[in-house]
Amino acid sequence: MTEITNYITNDFKAIDSQETIGAVQEFFDDLTFSHFPIIEEEIYIGSIASNDIETFDSNKKVSDYKYSLEGFFARNNMIWLDVLEVFAKNNTNLIPVLDEKNKYIGYYEMSDIIKFFNETPFLSEQGKIIIIRKKDIDYSASQISQIVESNDGKLLGLFVSATDADSIEITLKISIGPVNEIIQAFRRYDYEIISDHNEDSYITTLKERSDYLDKYLNI
Repeated sequence: MTEITNYITNDFKAIDSQETIGAVQEFFDDLTFSHFPIIEEEIYIGSIASNDIETFDSNKKVSDYKYSLEGFFARNNMIWLDVLEVFAKNNTNLIPVLDEKNKYIGYYEMSDIIKFFNETPFLSEQGKIIIIRKKDIDYSASQISQIVESNDGKLLGLFVSATDADSIEITLKISIGPVNEIIQAFRRYDYEIISDHNEDSYITTLKERSDYLDKYLNI
């Protein structure tokens, strides 16, 4: 699989703080970036938002609006999940990338990170998606893995897809394994099955009993 750092790009140079606002406004007119990195004497000082710059005086310099810059960034040694978190928390489609010495080295675009995500086994490999729910206090990733693997399944990945005050919802993907046996095993461990599965014998039995009851009541 491709390393995420291969997606660091410098297609457009970072904007110098001495650039005029008018020039930066023209830059954003031709592109769809929500933000773009600003440097001062080759040091990253923050990102300027395309929405903000529309209201700025075109005759002034970027340095006159330092107070408006947003300071988010990613490190070049971050794993892709951490990079996705930076995107999500800052409502941006571009993230500046710094090395361990805070030197600006380029940027990530959201579209490239989504492409990287699509290449992960979680999405690219064939498999079954199972969504389960349990009380938050009882959640255990190691237990989920053990349930899948002890029933001859192979877990490709899992993530927390929803939470509330009382419970947690987990989405997992298995590539091989008897789905019905895995589902029933989760029920034995008090997990609620949220997703629908044709292989689910428990649901099939409930439907058969319901159909029988309907037929009986209509006699």
